[in-house]
Amino acid sequence: MKEPIKIRKFSGELVDFDETKLIRSLKNARADDELVKSIIDRIEQDLFTGMTTKAIYEKAFRLLKKSRRPSASRYKLKRAIMELGPSGFPFENYIGHIFKHDGYTSEVGVVMEGNCISHEVDVLACKDEKCYIIECKYHNSQGKRNDVKVPLYIQSRFNDIKNRLEKDKTNGFTDYQGWIFTNTRFTSDAIKYAKCSGLQLVSWDYPENKSLKYRINKSKLFPITSLTSLTKREKQYFLEQGIVLCKEIYETPELLRKNGFSKTRTRKIHEDIIDLCENHD
Repeated sequence: MKEPIKIRKFSGELVDFDETKLIRSLKNARADDELVKSIIDRIEQDLFTGMTTKAIYEKAFRLLKKSRRPSASRYKLKRAIMELGPSGFPFENYIGHIFKHDGYTSEVGVVMEGNCISHEVDVLACKDEKCYIIECKYHNSQGKRNDVKVPLYIQSRFNDIKNRLEKDKTNGFTDYQGWIFTNTRFTSDAIKYAKCSGLQLVSWDYPENKSLKYRINKSKLFPITSLTSLTKREKQYFLEQGIVLCKEIYETPELLRKNGFSKTRTRKIHEDIIDLCENHD
């Protein structure tokens, strides 16, 4: 019996190659069965023990991009969120848009007075009587986990702000909650502490049906970094201008025109955005 090929995960651990995971990720990117089979066949031809999951991902991405760019954009969604850098502000701005989409008023980078000291809050999102005080933990490496020290620190800041807010009976809010959003993951102790303390945690894949990945797919608020029709330099330029959503580029055509994009290229970028956002399910 042929020995299974061992591939190396980001952590360095060697595991058996499981093509079902790759098939699932390709289908989630809306690649059709024929394209999925073609990509799997090509990758399996080049597989060897010790090949990294990153190398497999990059090869699958190149093959997708060559055949169907919008599928490649969906396939690279996690990496696209990692590319909302190098500073943390684009990620904070992006989280603000997610809450706006859900009907909240949203402010980014707000200084709020606590009972003891003032604090800079990454995102303040309010609706009806609810007010969410949100901290964003952006990392440019998927191996970075947020340990229990993060929610411990954020909860103490939240409590200081909440104590001050509860003394002000004129602001119209009665329900305050602390949140942490991250583009990577939390350790089990961080999750355990947050559940006990009432702090809400959202990571790339936690909690189920409320994770960052789930929220992005549901809202169709894809970041501009997911577009394969923009260069890395162009994406960085737009991020520096505070533009983080594909939707913003589509709904404001002059953004491309005033930056020298030709009519042909503008049309192609808009077609990719429509395919990625409006036709996504």
